[in-house]
Amino acid sequence: MKNYIKHNEWQIIEKGFDPHLNKISESIFSIGNGRMGQRANFEETYTGETLQGNYVAGVYYPDKTRVGWWKNGYPEYFAKVLNATNWIGLNITISGEVLDLNTSKVSEFTRVLDMKLGTLTRKFTVELANGNILKVEAIRFCSIVDDEAGVIKYSITPQNFDGKITVESSLDGDVKNQDSNYDEKFWNEITAKQEGDFALLTLETKKTAFWVSSAIYTAIFQDGNDLELSSSFANKEKYVSQNFEVDVKQNEAITIFKYAVNLSSENHEKDAIEVNAISKLKEVVAKGFKQMLAEQAAAWAAKWQNGDVIIECDVAAQQAIRFNIFQLHQTYTGEDARLNIGPKGFTGEKYGGSTYWDTEAYCLPFYLATAPQQVAENLLIYRYKHLEKAIENAEKLGFKNGAALYPMVTINGEECHNEWEITFEEIHRNGAIAFAIFNYIRYTGENKYLAEYGLEVLIGIARFWAQRVNWSIDKEKYVMLGVTGPNEYENNINNNWYTSTIATWCLKYTIEAIETVKQNDGSRLDEIVAKTKFNLVEEQKHWQDIIEKMFYPEDEKLGIFLQQDGYLDKEQVLVAALPAEDRPLNQKWSWDRILRSCFIKQADVLQGIYFFEEDYDLETIRRNYDFYEPRTVHESSLSPCVHAIIAAKLGDLDRAYEFYLRTSRLDLDDYNNDTEDGLHITSMAGTWLSVVEGFGGMRVKNNQLSLHPVLPKNWKSYSFKIGFRKAIVTVKFDGKKVSLSNESEQALNLNVFGKDEHLEANGTLEINS
Repeated sequence: MKNYIKHNEWQIIEKGFDPHLNKISESIFSIGNGRMGQRANFEETYTGETLQGNYVAGVYYPDKTRVGWWKNGYPEYFAKVLNATNWIGLNITISGEVLDLNTSKVSEFTRVLDMKLGTLTRKFTVELANGNILKVEAIRFCSIVDDEAGVIKYSITPQNFDGKITVESSLDGDVKNQDSNYDEKFWNEITAKQEGDFALLTLETKKTAFWVSSAIYTAIFQDGNDLELSSSFANKEKYVSQNFEVDVKQNEAITIFKYAVNLSSENHEKDAIEVNAISKLKEVVAKGFKQMLAEQAAAWAAKWQNGDVIIECDVAAQQAIRFNIFQLHQTYTGEDARLNIGPKGFTGEKYGGSTYWDTEAYCLPFYLATAPQQVAENLLIYRYKHLEKAIENAEKLGFKNGAALYPMVTINGEECHNEWEITFEEIHRNGAIAFAIFNYIRYTGENKYLAEYGLEVLIGIARFWAQRVNWSIDKEKYVMLGVTGPNEYENNINNNWYTSTIATWCLKYTIEAIETVKQNDGSRLDEIVAKTKFNLVEEQKHWQDIIEKMFYPEDEKLGIFLQQDGYLDKEQVLVAALPAEDRPLNQKWSWDRILRSCFIKQADVLQGIYFFEEDYDLETIRRNYDFYEPRTVHESSLSPCVHAIIAAKLGDLDRAYEFYLRTSRLDLDDYNNDTEDGLHITSMAGTWLSVVEGFGGMRVKNNQLSLHPVLPKNWKSYSFKIGFRKAIVTVKFDGKKVSLSNESEQALNLNVFGKDEHLEANGTLEINS
C-alpha cells in the first residue's frame, strides 16, 4: 500500500517526483471524456519508466490468442483497445539540451488532478545538465464538451539564462501496446501531412481497418502576445511534427498552446474523416483555451450537481469517493450505445479495454441514480444488440435452440477471453446481465423495456441455463457441473452456490417477464415467440421443474451456503493467519497452491446474498458473512464493496468503514500493487454503492425507494442525490435525522427506517432516526 497522494476534498495531489511511482501516477492522474482518454504521461521527453497510453473509444485489434493447445469453442483472438497516436508530445530542447526529468535535477514537482474542472496540472523546477534552470507549468484536459478534442497550455520560464528553446510539437503514431504479442505494432500509416497551420496524421488498424485521424495546431505566446512564429514541418513513419525556435530571456515566460483532435471512422466516413478533423480542429482553436476551459468547468459542474457525494469530517473518504465518481464520468457518458465500460477505462491496457460482467453487476446502479435514464438504458441496449453473437457463442460450445451465452470479455459481442477456466466456466456473467434488466425495470418502474428489448435477452439466457444443468441420479436434483464462480481462486468446481442460485433466479424472472409482456402487450409477445421459436408451454414447464428441483450446497451444522461441493474439505485457515509477505497471493503463490486453499478472491456466496438479500433473514446473512469474510483476501477490486454493503446492513460499521476505504482508495493508495497498469474503473461504481446502498441503506422495495441510513463514527454527516422515477432527491444523514429535499416537480412515496413517507414535489422532509 502506498500513501503519497495528499488528502484534499476536490483535488488529487502529488508533491515531489519519485520515478518509482511514476507509472502509478500516470494511471491515477489520467484524464478522459468518454470518447478518448490519456494517461498522465509527460508532454516533454521522458526516458524513465513509463507506460504510454492514449485511447480512442471503440477502436480495437483482435490480437491472436497465444496458447499451447486448442479446444473447440476457444476464442481465436483477444480483443484489445489500442494505444493510439500520442497527441500530447512537446519535446523541448534548451541550448542543445533536451528537457528530460529522468536525466535532470528536479527540485520542485507538483501534479494536480482537479476534479471540479476536469484538468491535469503539473508544475516543476528543473536544472539541466548544462546548468540551465527553468520552471514549467502545464495544464491539459480532454474536453467533455468537444469530446474529440484535447488541449494543452505549457508555460516555460527560464530562471538563470537567456537563450534559444526549440519546441517540437508532435503526433506520434509509432506506438504499441505494452502487452502486444511478439511486440507487434497495430497501425499502418494512411496520411502524414501539413495543411496550412495544421499537422495531420491518419492511421489505420491492421485487420479491423479502423481509421483514426489526428490533427494538431500549435501557437506560442510571450507576454500574452502570439509570437506568430512560422513552424517547420517534419515527418517520418507514422510521425509528424511542427517545430519552432524561440528566443527566450531570463524570468520571461513563453506559453505554448497545443490543440488536438482524434476522430475515428466509427463516427466519420473514411473519405471525409481528414476534412472533418481539420474542421473540428479549427472550431476548438477558434474557441481558444480560455473558452474551452470555461465550458469544461460548466460541464463538470453539471455532472457534480447530480452525482456528488458529500462527507463531513473525513477528507480521505471524501477525496476517495469523488475520485471514483470522477473517473466513472470520464470513462462513460452514455451517449453512444455502441460503447461500454472497460475495467480499466482509458487509464491502461490491462483487460484489453473490453466489456465484462462488471458493467451490469456494479456500474448500472450508479448511472441509474446519477444520470439521465437513457444512459443506463444504453448499457442494456449494448447487450441486446449483441444477442445474436451471444447465441453464436453458445452454439460454439454445443448449445442449441437459441440458447445465449454472453461473453466474459468482448468488444463486438464475440467471446475473446483467453483463459479456458473463465471463457468456458465463468458463466454466472449471464445472470448479471439478466439481473441488470430486472434492476433497470424495478428502478425506473417502466416495463416497456421488457417488450422492446429485454424479454428476447432473458429467453436466450434462460434457454442456456436450462441446457447447462443436468439431472443427478445420485442427488435426485438438477446440478451445475464444471463452473467457476466470481471467486476465481477455485476453478472447474461443481455446484457453485452463487451460479446455481442466479441460474434459477433467471428462470423464475423470465417466466415472470413473459407474463408481464403478455398482460401489457400480447401482440408483442406473439412477435417474440415467433421470432425466437419459443414453446410457451414446454419450455416454461421444463424451467419450472429445474426451479423446484435445483441442488444448492449447504452445511446445516454451520448454517451456511457452501461455495461449492467440497469447500469444507479444504484446510480452513483464516486470512488473519497469512504472513504479510505472502500477500497478495496472486503475486506470491503458485496457482496450484491457491486453488487448493480455502482463500477467496472476492465475494461469491456474499455476491448472491447481496443481489437477493430480501430472500434471506438477517441471521442467515450474518452467519454467511461471518464465515466467509475472514476467508476472503479481496484480491479482486470487486470484492470490498459487497462486504461493505453487507457489513453496514448488519450494523458492523467498523468493518463497513474499513471496506469502504479499501474499495474507495484502492487505486489512490495502490492497495493491491497493480495500479500502475490502470485504474479499476468498474469497481469504482462499487465505491458509490458502498456509500449509497451501504451506509445509506438505499434499496428499491415494494416498488418504492427505501432508505435505512447509518453513520460511520468517523463522519459527522453525509449526503447524496438519487434520481428515482423522475424525482431528484437529496438525502442527508447526520446520525440523528434524515433530511430529504425533492428538487423536482414529481412527488414521491418512499420508505424511511421501515415507515412509509410522502415527499411533496419541491418539498422537504426531516425524519428522526
